Amino acid sequence: MRHAVAEGRRRGRRNRGRRSICAIIRGHDSRETPSGGVPVNGAEQLILLLVSLVANVLSAFAGGGAGLLQFPALIFLGLPFGVALSTHKVASVALGVGATLRHFREKSLEWKFSLFILAAGLPGVIVGAAFILDVPESLARLALGILTIGLGLYSFFNRQLGLTHAPIHRTGHGYVLGGLGLFVVGVLNGSLTSGTGLFCTMWLVRWFGLDYRRAVAYTLVLVGLFWNGAGAITLGILGEIKWSWLPALLMGSLLGGYLGAHWSIIKGNLWIKRVFEVITLLVGLKLIF
Repeated sequence: MRHAVAEGRRRGRRNRGRRSICAIIRGHDSRETPSGGVPVNGAEQLILLLVSLVANVLSAFAGGGAGLLQFPALIFLGLPFGVALSTHKVASVALGVGATLRHFREKSLEWKFSLFILAAGLPGVIVGAAFILDVPESLARLALGILTIGLGLYSFFNRQLGLTHAPIHRTGHGYVLGGLGLFVVGVLNGSLTSGTGLFCTMWLVRWFGLDYRRAVAYTLVLVGLFWNGAGAITLGILGEIKWSWLPALLMGSLLGGYLGAHWSIIKGNLWIKRVFEVITLLVGLKLIF
């Protein structure tokens, strides 16, 4: 009897081993993941790479909106909302890295103004990321969607907005109000998935008088690299990141960030303005519906 039980156990171990090997050959792990999502195989990794590349090219060109395609793709492939958000935030850091590599060659960023944007926005990012996992999202997404569409329409009907660089509000009072605006944008960036970089771009254009090219550069370098990095760390500590999905996402984000930044520099403010308006409308509709 003992011999039969032992033999049965050995056969069970061999069968499990064969199933695991077959799963590896097919590209899937047979075990369930802690997040409940199914690990992607090679074909799905390629889909992630392409989606990430396209999303981040558009985001780097317009100054935001990577979550329009990338975040829903993570949901579609099986990740729960919280895990998808954390994973998306980590991947978005690579967007900032790619854009930074290109924009630093232009030397268009003022380091004092950059520090101001970081100091005003980073606390908001941490606050937003810390509370999003406990907050119902539907009402916030509806409100943000309406506001995002409003950004695109506002830019469209203000024909000259962002086409010339004319710094304003560089006084103490102007910095205080501008910093409060950046803090609010930081809260949105830490807590929601789509379009918050667009808010930062528009705020820099409208309140501080930057042209679109400079505003997009600040957004991609500071929001993409530092704000998203702080949000990713906070969400990683409080939630869960799907590390096995990141190689394709990081590669697409890095390459997309560099290419989008390069094309925005070449094409200039009018092209950036038009793409910004299209992306804001699409992101707003996606958030609402």
